[in-house]
Amino acid sequence: MYATLKHFAVHSQPEAGANIAPANYSERTVREYFLPPFEAGIREANVGAVMPSYNELDGIPNHSNSWLLRNILRGEFGFQGIVVSDYFAIEQLITIHHVAANCEQAAKLAITAGVDVELPYLRCYKTLPSLVRSGQISESLINDAVARVLRAKFHLGLFERPYSDEHEAVQDASTAQNRELALQAARESITLLKNDKDLLPLDLTKIKRIAVIGPNAGDPHLGGYSGMPRHAISIREGIQNKVAGKAEVVYAEGCRVTESKPVWEDDHVVPADPQLDQPRMSEAVAMLSTADVGVVVVGENEQTSREAWSSTHLGDRDNLDLLGRQDDLVSRLLATGKPIVVILLHGRPNSINFIKEHVPAILDGWYLGQEGGAAVAEVLFGDYNPAGRLPITVPRSVGQLPDYYYQKPSARRPYLFTDNSPLFPFGYGLSYTKFQYSNLRVEPNSIATNGSAKVSVDVTNAGTRMGDEVVQLYVRDEVSSVTRPIKELRGFERVSIKPGETRTFTFHIGPRDLGFYDRTMKRVVEPGSFKLMVGPNSVDLTSVLLEVK
Repeated sequence: MYATLKHFAVHSQPEAGANIAPANYSERTVREYFLPPFEAGIREANVGAVMPSYNELDGIPNHSNSWLLRNILRGEFGFQGIVVSDYFAIEQLITIHHVAANCEQAAKLAITAGVDVELPYLRCYKTLPSLVRSGQISESLINDAVARVLRAKFHLGLFERPYSDEHEAVQDASTAQNRELALQAARESITLLKNDKDLLPLDLTKIKRIAVIGPNAGDPHLGGYSGMPRHAISIREGIQNKVAGKAEVVYAEGCRVTESKPVWEDDHVVPADPQLDQPRMSEAVAMLSTADVGVVVVGENEQTSREAWSSTHLGDRDNLDLLGRQDDLVSRLLATGKPIVVILLHGRPNSINFIKEHVPAILDGWYLGQEGGAAVAEVLFGDYNPAGRLPITVPRSVGQLPDYYYQKPSARRPYLFTDNSPLFPFGYGLSYTKFQYSNLRVEPNSIATNGSAKVSVDVTNAGTRMGDEVVQLYVRDEVSSVTRPIKELRGFERVSIKPGETRTFTFHIGPRDLGFYDRTMKRVVEPGSFKLMVGPNSVDLTSVLLEVK
């Protein structure tokens, strides 16, 4: 099996946040912020296939972009694998982008740019033989593409064993070892966003009845492009399994995200019915009133955060607030006076302003996979100390978009009447213990432009239980020939630390970390002062200076 790196490239911040919309960014921005993850996947992970994105870059659709697929991907990154089209993307050169009038023109553009395979099946590439015979394209283009495909098939052993044993594949995907891996991945992903008065972890010796409530509590949620595995544990089931024989668990849906079932493939999405939600909320309030604590699971589902692959299969939104009456549900539950914990399951950040202000404890799970319910239960009751960190910045509203930590110095003059800071910053996450940072140093404190330095910091677990800390290193070029971000992540490390123990974290800084593209688009390291910042997230940082001469 080959991993396919996608979608190449600049697909993650299109106009209006809409799937396949244009990406209007300069070459410098493309090279510095959008291409590095792909380069790492090719050079370090050795992926075997790459899929171009539907969108266009600088007016050229990516499935016809020779600069992107040949100059950058194969030339600069040295990619030797196969380039496969996104579904129907070559035909979309005609129907959406209007850079080709027919399949012959679309096929010529795509094969010339470097797309080896048309997926999901041949449409425009059926015309390639006639294009060769008429002299419109060189036979060598076909030979090169065929050679790459055959090389991949030989590499994968498909000529020796063209078919897989389906029974064996199912068994291999459902082993105890794989389930344990899924559980560990879920544990490590859960992020504690708020924990006022140390409400978490919950103390089962003081709890007899737990109300599990919310539209995402009763079923496993795995996100889009995912089938249902043989074993999948919802949060409701995970809590029931964890407290069996120790406390009673009651459940109420509370409200819905959608009336339609959260099946990502289905085109039609029916929003939650406000009339039907009223009795659902009333039932949840009554249930919490008889419980000691509530666990409320809100967010989005597989229909409301997904790929919008056509005008009849939408999945993008122009609002990041929780859909329907989820905030109303939380408000009514808070009015009971019972403590509640909110758990977020979603595929995009939600601007949970009300919940952040009023709910004492918040856990973010995104989509936690088949063992998500078991992992959440372990975190809720203290068997696992959460240490996940946010991989994005969470905005207060859609008006803050695009919102990211590596902004330019001029990027964020405040809006009227609002808080300009993010709801939660990049890299943020709490723990059931406390960590203290000290003795930040850089050795040496002065280097040449081609030199390297070592940055170290001591981190002490000042709490009473073991926990993981995720130490993050950021860099800022203080004065530069082109504008540079206020900070850029240049390293992180996650390490378990015992209570009272001090661990030293060390990072190495060199030209790759300090360089950028100058005014002539050359990669350089300029002499000057660099601020090195270390801390538990992108905001709470201490700094030391490094001089580059």
